[in-house]
Amino acid sequence: MAVTTMIDSPAVATGAAPRARRRGTFGADKLWALAFVTPYVAIFIAFVIYPVGYGLWLGSDPASYRALFGDPVYPRTVVNTLLYLLFGVNLKLLFALLLSGFFMRKGWWTKFLLLVFMLPWAMPALSSYLSINWMLNGQWGLINNLIWQVAQMDGPPWLDSPGFALGSVIYGHIWKWLPFWTLIFLAGRMAVPVELYEAADVDGASGIQKFTHVTLPLMAGMYLVCTMLSTIWALGDFNAVRFISGGGPALSTHVLATLGIRNAFELGDPKLGMATVLTALPLLIPLVILLMRQLRRSEVTI
Repeated sequence: MAVTTMIDSPAVATGAAPRARRRGTFGADKLWALAFVTPYVAIFIAFVIYPVGYGLWLGSDPASYRALFGDPVYPRTVVNTLLYLLFGVNLKLLFALLLSGFFMRKGWWTKFLLLVFMLPWAMPALSSYLSINWMLNGQWGLINNLIWQVAQMDGPPWLDSPGFALGSVIYGHIWKWLPFWTLIFLAGRMAVPVELYEAADVDGASGIQKFTHVTLPLMAGMYLVCTMLSTIWALGDFNAVRFISGGGPALSTHVLATLGIRNAFELGDPKLGMATVLTALPLLIPLVILLMRQLRRSEVTI
């Protein structure tokens, strides 16, 4: 009787060959995948992991925090940062939500106004904030000149008073970023089904009732996400304070971002500057966690 071994069996031989080819193909695919991924990993390590790690290392010196907490400018800076976030973010998003309803109107003039309204956001931040700084100059600024021509009286010292200066910085932040968030909320309003508004019209609902019972419930999650994102971005905003008030008068309008730059470069102490910035982490980390939870909840709902 002839005995057929596994090597001599045609079925086994034909089945083993495709498996070997597949293993070779998959091995080549892994090499190509590794080759394509390696540049991105290298860039991520060079421009994200290394700077963050180096910054954490710079801010790990306890002596820097002792010097920071002993600085009389720091407590005022923390208060300024909270006021900047409280008024700058909330007023900006509230106005953006209301203006998005205005730009929902039909007509060519509404589209033209929206185009003009978007110009501040499209302009470079540096030139925008420098223009606000020049307009608010107490001696030859545009605002005080207009006040003098209209009322024959001197205008307030916008940038020479701590309260007016901080208010001017908050105004500049709102003016710059209001068009962007208005456009975001306008897109959110367009996603609301028209049938819901038509049903509300049939029930005799007014414009305010449609806003409170239709628009707000459907856009609540989006509004919350935008609030957290705007707070995170505003926490690291350097340009508004630096180019409108410059942190003055007498270092009274600094926020954590600008004070960190001052300590690191103007005072020549990078460790102190990094320690200043890292004190914002107790506020930043909970915001990021809440944002991720809200995004995950929105994904599950969708």
